[in-house]
Formats: sequence, structure tokens, C-alpha cells
Amino acid sequence: MRTDTDGRVSELRRIRETIRTGSDERATRAQWEKGKLTVRERLALLLDDGTFTEVEALRRHRATGFGLRENRPYTDGVVTGWGEVHGRTVFVYGHDFRMFGGALGEAHAEKIHKLMDLAASTGAPLVSLNDGAGARIQEGVAALAGYGGIFQRNTRNSGVIPQISVVLGPCAGGAAYSPALTDFVLMVRGTSQMFLTGPDVVRRVTGAEVTREQLGGADVHATASGVASLAYDDEESCLEDVRYLLSLLPSNNRELPPEAATDDPVGRTTGRLLEIVPADPGRSYDMRDVLGEIVDDGDHFEVQPSWARNVLCALARLGGQVVGVVGSQPAVMAGVLDIHASEKAARFVQFCDAFSIPLVTLVDVPGFLPGAEQEHGGIIRHGAKLLYAYCNATVPRIQLILRKAYGGAYIVLDSRSIGADLSFAWPTNEIAVMGAEGAAEVIFRREISGAADPDALRARRVKEYEEELMHPYYAAERGLVDDVIDPSDTRRVLIEALRVLRTKHASFPSRKHGNPPV
Repeated sequence: MRTDTDGRVSELRRIRETIRTGSDERATRAQWEKGKLTVRERLALLLDDGTFTEVEALRRHRATGFGLRENRPYTDGVVTGWGEVHGRTVFVYGHDFRMFGGALGEAHAEKIHKLMDLAASTGAPLVSLNDGAGARIQEGVAALAGYGGIFQRNTRNSGVIPQISVVLGPCAGGAAYSPALTDFVLMVRGTSQMFLTGPDVVRRVTGAEVTREQLGGADVHATASGVASLAYDDEESCLEDVRYLLSLLPSNNRELPPEAATDDPVGRTTGRLLEIVPADPGRSYDMRDVLGEIVDDGDHFEVQPSWARNVLCALARLGGQVVGVVGSQPAVMAGVLDIHASEKAARFVQFCDAFSIPLVTLVDVPGFLPGAEQEHGGIIRHGAKLLYAYCNATVPRIQLILRKAYGGAYIVLDSRSIGADLSFAWPTNEIAVMGAEGAAEVIFRREISGAADPDALRARRVKEYEEELMHPYYAAERGLVDDVIDPSDTRRVLIEALRVLRTKHASFPSRKHGNPPV
């Protein structure tokens, strides 16, 4: 009996070693030659050393057709389990491109379903390492149904646990929808692509010649489509940033984001802001420099930095507390809001609200981008997405107006009138329906056109408008700004505001859900 047990244990060890190393050395070499790591090498980079626990490693498919009866590798092409990142539990699954090209079959999908359910029931983040060729054609509709189960769980878990998709190879067809449903999508240049229909289909249907990288590469989705949150040059830096991102997120929607001790003094003055931000509202600057001066140690994680660059969205810490920052970006298009900027900021606001991350909005906005192209593209509907997201948010919300805050864009960027808990402004603020010159042209058009010296009269009327309605204390006098602060006190004021709002509780009337302008 002992001998039989020893033999079976030895057999189990051989099987586990085969699973660990992979049964096909040529496939492993091919993966390396493409500049890609194996799934277990990726897991080693993502997770704390020695913390990975694998489940269903012995799972194999049960399909028999089209040569599958003789090809039944363990794991069925996907590694599932959990580990730790900075000591906190994270669930993870990764496609193994060495088996069936990472294609999803019935058993493969059921493993992912089980892991997603475990992540939701235990309240831990889910990370997917995507490197697969789509549905396993040999298994037919069973493979498609497997994707449906993933999509349904992505949706059910949205706003419950953080979901991060890391695209490290092809992610084609229906497979591309799962990352699109998650909170963050990270890609690697040269090796990862996402598209619904590949180059061959595009050529047959449209006659256009396009490469996989041109169609759905990392830079395409990071700069043009907005599907990717970030793009990287290599897998190592990508996975390192996943670890950093997880350190800023709560494990689930019932917890607060993790705090971190900092040596950056709460009362540190931010006098350099006076050098960064010109007093002249017509001169540009980089809002990232402002952010770096305010937050703890200057560290922040910017989301979608290469798409809709006229608005900045980032996670950072203030006094050790995680915050989500939305900021106008005067360095790009003067910080004007347009369709893409509205979409980008709206989704970020919704994410922060879902996971109890307070919002700080830095405002220096001349308005919405005018023009027929924007109007025909639905700027009203897309701008309303951002408005809805802010109005619907119940987390602590703080607005800081640096310079310009004109028209509807001022309202949309978390003004007091739509529910900001506290609004602060610098002495350089200009809050108005529009700029003084434009306002004077509208109000005094006839008078100016009939004047003997139109230019002199126009200048006088502009100055009158500025002095009457655009002086830095006008909004504060009417309770629309809580205080006008010295820029040097910005960090201290924001941290104190976050402290007092930490116990904020807000609720809405009972409803199934709202109907946002998606």
C-alpha cells in the first residue's frame, strides 16, 4: 500500500512539474522569440514572491472533435489562482499562448468563471493577463457561451471589485470585450493587439491593407480609441505599474482605499505654484506640474495620459489618503472640454465614486470646444456624461479653481451648484459666463459699433465687466466659492478638507438605477 501511494505521489509531482514548465519547449521558445514572457513568468513579476496558489491546474477539456481528443493538456491553456500584491490578496488568471494559442474553450472558460466568482465573493481585485486568439473554433458555440459568462461576470462585478485587464498578446474578436468592460486596460507595444475583426477580414470587406499593430496596437488604443489606459515598452514595466495601481485601490467597494504613511508634511507650503501657473490667463502651463507640487512626494498614477490630453485624470495621495484628481490641462487645447475629454473624465469620476475615492477637481477651463464637428458628434450628450457622473457621485468632492472657469464647463467641473462639498479658488480666479472680451461684444455690440472710437470704448467696457462681474471675490461673495486661498496653502487646505469630509454620508432616493446619457 505504501509503495502504491509513493508511486502516485511521484506521478503527481511529475504532472505538476510538467504543468509548471510546460510540455512543449518549442512553444516556449517561440513565445520568448516574440518578445513575450510565459504566463508563469508573468505571474512571478505580478505577485509577491511565493504567494501564488493555483486552482484547477489539472483541468482538461472534454472535447473530441477536430483532433482535440488526442490533445488534452493540463490547465487547458489558462492558469488561474490567487496571490498577494504588497501583502493584499489578488485573484488572477492568465492565458497560456503555448496551448491552443490561448484560445478559449468550455473548460478554459469555466475555470475563469470560477475564479471571477471567488474574487467577487471574497471581495478581492481581479487581474487578467490576456494573451489569446479568441474562441476555440473546434469547440463551436460552447466557446462563445464561455465568453458570455465572462462578460456577464465582468458586468456584475463592476463597481464591486477592481478589475484590471493586462493585454500582453492578441486579444481578438469577442475576447476584446472583456477588457473593455473592466476598470483599467494596460497594453504592451509591439506584442499586444485588440480588435474585433482582424486584418484579413478588413481586407476582404473593405479592400484596405492594414497590419495588426496599425489596426489595434497599444499606441492605437492609448492615443486614438481610448480603449487602453496605458501603453508600455515591455511587460516588466507594465506589470510593475499594475502592482503600483493596486496599491492605490481598495480591495472592494465596502472598503476604503489603503492609506500610506508619508514623510511629506501636511503643512508643506506650495509656493512654487506661483511660478508654475502664470497670472496671465492666456498663457499655458502643465497641470501635471501643479499636481506634482500638491500631492504626497509628487507621486501620482495618471490614467489615459495619451488620449484626450486636454483633461488630466490621476490617482494620488494627499496626507496619505488616496484621491482621484480631475484637472483641466491648459498645455493642450488651452484645457477646453470636448467629446473625448468629457468621456474620459466621466468614466474616471464614476470609477472613483464606485470605490470610495474622494475627488479633487482642478479647474482652469475656457469652456467647451465650439464647432460643427463637436456639435454633430454629440458634445451635448457626451458633456452630459461628465455632468451626470459628478451629480451622481457621493464621495467627498472638492473643487479648486486656479484661473479661468467659464460657462457650462465651470458648472460641469464639479461646481457647488451640482453638489461639490467644498469649493476653493485662488486670487487669480475668473468665474463667469464667458471671458470679458466676449461678454462686452455681446452686451455692448451696438454701442461699440456706433462709437467714434470703437477700440477705446470696447477696452473700457471690457474693464467695466471685469471689475463688476469677474473680480476674484465675486463668486465667494455669493457663496459659490467657500474661500479664496493663497496658492501657497493649497496642499494644507485640501488635506484639511479631505479630513473633515472623511465621514461624509450621502444617499439618493430609492431607484433601480439612473438612466445616464451613455
